Amino acid sequence: MKVVAVRALRVFLVMLALAFCAYSVASQWDATVDAFRQMSWVALAAALAAGLAGLFTWMLGWREFLGGLGSPLPVRAIFRISGISQLGKYVPGKVWALVTQIEMTREHRVPPERSFGSTLLAVATSTACGLAVAAVTLPLTSVTARENYWFLFPLAPVLLILLHPKIVTWCLGLMLRIIRRPPLERPVSLGVTLRAIGWTVLGWVLFGVHTWLLCMAVGGDGKGLPFLATGAYALAFVAGFLVFIAPGGIGAREAALTVVLTPVLPAGAPVVVAIASRVLLTIADLIVAGVAFLLGRTTPGSGNEPPSKQLVRGTQPTKEGP
Repeated sequence: MKVVAVRALRVFLVMLALAFCAYSVASQWDATVDAFRQMSWVALAAALAAGLAGLFTWMLGWREFLGGLGSPLPVRAIFRISGISQLGKYVPGKVWALVTQIEMTREHRVPPERSFGSTLLAVATSTACGLAVAAVTLPLTSVTARENYWFLFPLAPVLLILLHPKIVTWCLGLMLRIIRRPPLERPVSLGVTLRAIGWTVLGWVLFGVHTWLLCMAVGGDGKGLPFLATGAYALAFVAGFLVFIAPGGIGAREAALTVVLTPVLPAGAPVVVAIASRVLLTIADLIVAGVAFLLGRTTPGSGNEPPSKQLVRGTQPTKEGP
């Protein structure tokens, strides 16, 4: 009964997320159609492809953390879990993606504390790296960003320092004690952290390409535009994330992106870019989730729990294929 209830809850959350996705697109349908008419289909397709690539690299960053905590999973399993659970970010509250992700990793015998810890690490890493990317690119290319978002830039080095494995291990241990969960069996290594940061930064670069292609499609130019576009999207994403109640950061992300891009794009173009980016990345999330559903359930591995738990279950540890 518990398994049936969990699956029913997961289906309900996915359907709710799809409803919010549909609403976010339908609520600005006319503006979306007008924005797409101003761009070529080649530019839109290329921007969509860059967004899909960015989502995939971020999945690999989460995979590094999950494996580093003791639960390595194959890419196919990570793709399915992340692709479906990330629809939860469109539901107000931002916790539903985490809840769904924890439940889906249970199918692969991943202890909840590892899934919880790896997700928090991935979120912290994307936020810290996003602010770092914005701090490096925007002060050199955007006076507007310096004037309006100066208070965020000093946070970048602080957050990057907080990603040190010793600090991360202590923080996760404290959080797990507070919620009365077992401690992690192993700390996060420096190598795992650096690899995850590498995947995350690559993701930011790809999202920067996504934004740059849209800016070019509405008449943007200049040697500094790729850097400005990358920093603008990173800053906008972090701003949207900090607005906790907004599903997918809607509104806050577009506002920040428009503010930063306004001085360098033709009149009205920044709003077009913000709307097109939102819709294309929503489509990207839906494509990833659709492919994840088509993949179906993968065979759960039994090598993701401590040996003692495996023996209690009466199974022998086996290693899941890549």
